[in-house]
Amino acid sequence: MDKIQQNMIGQSSALMAALDHLSSLATIDRPVLILGERGTGKELAAERLHFLSPRWSGVFVKINCGAIAETLLESELFGHEAGAFTGATKQHIGRFERADKGTLFLDELGTMSLRLQEKLLRLIEYGEFERVGGSKTLQVDVRIIAATNADLPRLADAGEFRWDLLDRMTFDVVRLPPLRERQDDIAELAQHFAIKMVAELGWPLFQGFSETALKTLMTYSWPGNIRELKNVVERSVYRWGDQETPVQSVVINPFHTFNQNDPSATHNLQDEHSTPANTEIAEVAEVARSKDRVWPADLRQQLHDIEYDWLVSALKEANQSQKIAAQLLSLSYDQMRSLMRKHKLRTRSVRSS
Repeated sequence: MDKIQQNMIGQSSALMAALDHLSSLATIDRPVLILGERGTGKELAAERLHFLSPRWSGVFVKINCGAIAETLLESELFGHEAGAFTGATKQHIGRFERADKGTLFLDELGTMSLRLQEKLLRLIEYGEFERVGGSKTLQVDVRIIAATNADLPRLADAGEFRWDLLDRMTFDVVRLPPLRERQDDIAELAQHFAIKMVAELGWPLFQGFSETALKTLMTYSWPGNIRELKNVVERSVYRWGDQETPVQSVVINPFHTFNQNDPSATHNLQDEHSTPANTEIAEVAEVARSKDRVWPADLRQQLHDIEYDWLVSALKEANQSQKIAAQLLSLSYDQMRSLMRKHKLRTRSVRSS
């Protein structure tokens, strides 16, 4: 239980309300439906509900209904007898039997076929089922917790989900808030993931995030929620690579280096290119476009000079940090180093005396 509590990180009012709701349902041995967008921690919430319940000493079994084909899902849930289908050479014990006296977590419930929904309804109603290919009726004592990010009432109206099953599965419904409603938790979560990443990299200490990086984390909408935040923080710490200074660049989209023409490809320091602090870089290009042409022209020298001006301006904007300058120019660090050598540029020391 301590592990679960540690993983449900945050103190925002939205999260506290959801956790209080879960706690109030822990001792009531009824099915519960957890709603939430992808990456909001639905599985962690289900684990928390299990370990706070009287079934805490029993097993917690989980299955993602959307990740398994219907024929295999039926066998995984209810088991099968030897010879039930081609390749079934021996008896298979399903998740319901394995979860007896414990809890079964059904993730992505909305993807389950109507035929399997009927079998699930019977199990919830009577605690009875048969293995695939079997005739013996088995009984289990299982608490079911389901999760989905689908609109189940809409699916039921469309005939794609059984209303009677929805009624039985929703003794109560717990909604997990998306990360955009938990802004007070973002910095704490980011710090937590960064410290774990630093430990994995073998660094002695995490130096924190710069104000610019923290602002990026706090203002992004996080459509992938906590899972996306974790990936972004780990990627940003790894790419920053400097154990001695705070992380100053947040790499939200790892493809931005390869897709430089996509304005939505990155939300790191490039997001501020339109601010007054970055107008100098734009002015370099504007001067290059507007100055009078002299013919004949040495195109290679002109491009060389423009490239040099961009490098110098980016380094100035980045306070002589090659890593940040590379981010501003949508370059990899290796590409930046290569251009520095090409133009015989060196970064100036910015340390105060």
